[in-house]
Amino acid sequence: MVLSKATRLTLSKLAAVSIAGAGLAHSAAPPATKATPLMTRPLAGIPGKEAMMLTVDFPPGADSPSHRHNANTFVYVLEGSVIMQVAGGPVMTLRAGDTFYESPTDVHSVAKNASATEPARILVFFVKDEGAPATLPVK
Repeated sequence: MVLSKATRLTLSKLAAVSIAGAGLAHSAAPPATKATPLMTRPLAGIPGKEAMMLTVDFPPGADSPSHRHNANTFVYVLEGSVIMQVAGGPVMTLRAGDTFYESPTDVHSVAKNASATEPARILVFFVKDEGAPATLPVK
C-alpha cells in the first residue's frame, strides 16, 4: 500500500501526539512513598518479639494503599502533614510533632500526604513478631 506524503505526515503527527499523550498519562501517576529501614532488634525480656524503626517519605500528593501491620505501630510526624485513618476511625490530619497509633488488628485505610506541593516524612516504630513482615496488603 502506497501512502501519499500528506497521509504519511498526518499519521506521523497522530503517532507523535499519541506517544506524547502516553508520556503525559504515565507522568501523571501519583508519586510513590519511600520507606527507609533504620533498625530492627529483638526485645530483651519479651521472647519472640522485635522492634523495628523506619522512616516513610511522602512526596507531594503521595499516598499508600490500604494495608495492615499486625504490629503495635507508633507514628511520629517529622515534617509536613499527613492524613491518617484506620478503618472505622476518624480521619486525622497530623502535622510535625503529632503522633498516631495503630493496633495489630487495625486496617490502615488512609495514609497520604496532606499537601500537593510539600513533602512529608514520618518515623514509624513497630513492636511485632520476630521475622514477621512489617506491612501486609489488604485484599
